[in-house]
This record gives sequence, C-alpha cells and structure tokens, in this order.
Amino acid sequence: MSRSGRFALLDVGELKEHEEVEAAAVESLVREIEKDGVVREPIWVAEGSHVILNGHHRFAALLLLGVARVPVWLVDYEDASIKLERWKPGPQIHKEEVVRRGREGKPFPPKTTRHSFTSPPPHRPTPLSELRDADPSIDAPVPPPPPAAPSRRARPRAGSAPET
Repeated sequence: MSRSGRFALLDVGELKEHEEVEAAAVESLVREIEKDGVVREPIWVAEGSHVILNGHHRFAALLLLGVARVPVWLVDYEDASIKLERWKPGPQIHKEEVVRRGREGKPFPPKTTRHSFTSPPPHRPTPLSELRDADPSIDAPVPPPPPAAPSRRARPRAGSAPET
C-alpha cells in the first residue's frame, strides 16, 4: 500500500459511518453523480475497521443510487500524515473515538470531524457503472447445461427393441 492508500471497490455493507449527513447535501450529490455518471473522488476509509473518514455524503448518495460497491482509498489511519480536526470549535476528538463510534453505530452530528492528508491520494474518478453490480459474474446469466447424451443402455440398437 502506498503512503496515501490503496484503491479498492468495497461492498456497501462493509463500510461504517462515524458521522451523520445533511440531507440537502446528499440530494445535491445524487443529482451530480447521476448527471456526470461518475464518482469524482473515492471515499477515505480506515483499513481494517472500514470506518469512513471522509466522504459520508458521497456514501449516502451512492446508497440512494442503489450501488453495490463504493470506490474507496483504504488508508492506515494510524499514519501521522492523516490529521483529524473539528470543523467547528469544540473539545478535541481522537482517532480512537472516530473508529469506536463507527464500529458502534453512534455517529457524530454532520460536519463534526475533518480529516486531511499531508499528501492526499491521487485524483481517481470512478464510473457509476462499475459500482452497480456486486460481482458481475454472479449477475451474469448462467447458460443452460448442455443436453445430456443418452447413455448406451438407453440407446436402442438398430433392429432391436428398446430396453424397458
């Protein structure tokens, strides 16, 4: 994994939210993603815990769009290059609390935490079409099995009566 993370497509059920979202922002993102047909930036996710660090609104929009997978940067949350701050003044929040709230399903209010990288992951747009099916091979039509060849016993010989 590079210092800035590893790109992956994760099933929506694997991700854990640590922060609530603002409905208006989600609705706006749904329209944008539908219009563009692309998710402009992957969501930042802590490797191992799969807690979303940055991208809760994108995640909520993708859920509304009915995707099966989400583009993510899996990052080492313990890395000192990932900074955690608050959007508004308040008591300091620690990375451990972010992970705990994500795991326990007890999110902060919207726009409480602000994560940043000293070296952010590269730009990586992902087409919406790549996110629709959980596994294209599962949803692909299964061809019918070839017809079974009749066994030699069931095949009548020329000039003989079939076996019963």
